[in-house]
Amino acid sequence: MPGHVALIDYGAGNLQSVANALKAAGSHAVKVTSDPKVVLAAERVVLPGVGAFASCAKALRAIPDMVAAMERRVLDQGAPFLGICVGMQLMATRGVEHGVHKGLDWIGGEVLPIEVTDPKIKVPHMGWNDVAPMKHPDGAELIERGEAYFLHSYHFATDEGRDIAAITDHGGAITAAVARDNILGVQFHPEKSQRYGIELLERWLEWKP
Repeated sequence: MPGHVALIDYGAGNLQSVANALKAAGSHAVKVTSDPKVVLAAERVVLPGVGAFASCAKALRAIPDMVAAMERRVLDQGAPFLGICVGMQLMATRGVEHGVHKGLDWIGGEVLPIEVTDPKIKVPHMGWNDVAPMKHPDGAELIERGEAYFLHSYHFATDEGRDIAAITDHGGAITAAVARDNILGVQFHPEKSQRYGIELLERWLEWKP
């Protein structure tokens, strides 16, 4: 039975939908929390995120000791972590939406605007699109080929391709997921991706990196 999952509430996530999806995937102890002590005690940690990189980063850092608790529980102690949409992007070194803003720098790279290379390419990238898994990074076994729901105008450009767990195509290859060690981030929304998203969460809840 999966243990308790800390779903971090920093005012920038679709919390109830994510909590419901985690419960549907088999977690019977989802704690929506803004308390760093709850994060430190969690078996697994989820960072959701919707909106702009800068405001999300500011809101997360505005909670005293939250980033330090995340780093201790995830980076130092190895708790499985899932970042969703902007929650994934915050793992980058920096984001460049309305200026340059520091990310968590867990995975090297920048969050950049999606380039419009063809008039047919619409930004934001919104709706269902293919997810094509890569074979090499840690955690890539969690990502299966299929279709997921995306909604974003910026994308995670990693410094090293080995951290890319999956790509999608929207006027060119865009990072759909990143992974390293016990960390997984997805650009798409599992909670909006129907069976594909629930099955991903099921695998993540059982993941023992």
